Amino acid sequence: MLIENASQVLTLKGGPQRGSRLGELGILSHGAVLVRGETIEAVGDAADLRAAYPNEPGFDAGGRVVMPGFVDPHTHLVWAGDRAAEFELRLQGKTYLEILAAGGGILSTVRASRAAGVDELLQPTRERARALFRHGVTTAEAKTGYALETAGELRELEALLKLDAEGPLEIAPTFLGAHAIAPEYQDDPDGYTDLICREMLPAAAAWWREHAAARPLPFVDVFCETGAFSLAQTRRILETARAAGFPLKVHADEFDNLGGASLAAELGAASADHLVKTSAEDVRAMARTDTVAVALPCTPFGLADPHYTPARDILSADGLLAVASDINPGTAWCENMQFVIALACRYLKLTPAQAIAAATINAAAAIQRAERVGSLEPGKQADLLILTVEDYRHLGYRFGSNLVATVIKKGVVYPVQ
Repeated sequence: MLIENASQVLTLKGGPQRGSRLGELGILSHGAVLVRGETIEAVGDAADLRAAYPNEPGFDAGGRVVMPGFVDPHTHLVWAGDRAAEFELRLQGKTYLEILAAGGGILSTVRASRAAGVDELLQPTRERARALFRHGVTTAEAKTGYALETAGELRELEALLKLDAEGPLEIAPTFLGAHAIAPEYQDDPDGYTDLICREMLPAAAAWWREHAAARPLPFVDVFCETGAFSLAQTRRILETARAAGFPLKVHADEFDNLGGASLAAELGAASADHLVKTSAEDVRAMARTDTVAVALPCTPFGLADPHYTPARDILSADGLLAVASDINPGTAWCENMQFVIALACRYLKLTPAQAIAAATINAAAAIQRAERVGSLEPGKQADLLILTVEDYRHLGYRFGSNLVATVIKKGVVYPVQ
């Protein structure tokens, strides 16, 4: 089909965008996109493409924006239960770390998720995935991390693979057994670190080879933070994972600067995420590599914390910046990447164009899929959005509603509005 009659086609062509290049949308004001099967075959001037393909069925964009599907490169999509009571405690003045120390926080989700079977995990996770998709996310990274024991982590990995097979949302899985110290090891974090390296990572690799051998291994992530894993423990886990062939990610600097971002750069991680308390030295270390800095503005917003990722510093250092939802039950239950863009404009001081690039092509780079998704270019997967508006700047300007009219995933049309 030839997608035509667009007010603006945002191509985002040319690959991930560093530093001052962030925000190059590659806008075609009279553009069109030719889709064949699951793939984009051509992008260009509408009149030229119509002349070249006179018999191609047309798809009327209605005089609105056509753009790549959003990529959400950091989600905790699979969990059981909720933490509405914890939200109330935070409003009463309790901090995240205080709630965690009292057995709340992530540990309450761990209890609920450990008790859930694969099907019980799938039902609420599927609903969240569908909400992401309706709001324009066509590919999402999704982590385990709410069991903190081998069997439970593998159940969450199984749920993610089943969700990916169901579609239409495409899932990039991450194994996050190192999300927090398991409750049985609260007084022995080195012991839990040893369990991850000695048992959990080999079990995850063996399970993956049995159930998903045709696919690359999932990412391995570690929460490098006060109250979670120290820098030395993080290094041990990541080096063990890398030796086993896993690609890497790191949670770093959400509450304290422990050096996790520099470690991510040193080890060639795909991304380092959160980065609220990241030092200038860490920013420079990442900017010298292809490790993507992933900002999660919903998280400080959800915590009513005034501190956000130093996005302008990352761009000034010529770094790669992406944004993500961090959807999770404790701090950021948000399935709307458009709201992430709105927050990025207000608190990261990005322009709408920069935030869109950070949510598409750079977000794809953060999950090592920039060759397949994140832009509208010939040969790439046909993942597109048709918005309800004529000007891309309404993304960022508006918030709290859904500006996606139609999602196209691998060439299949899914009307939203």
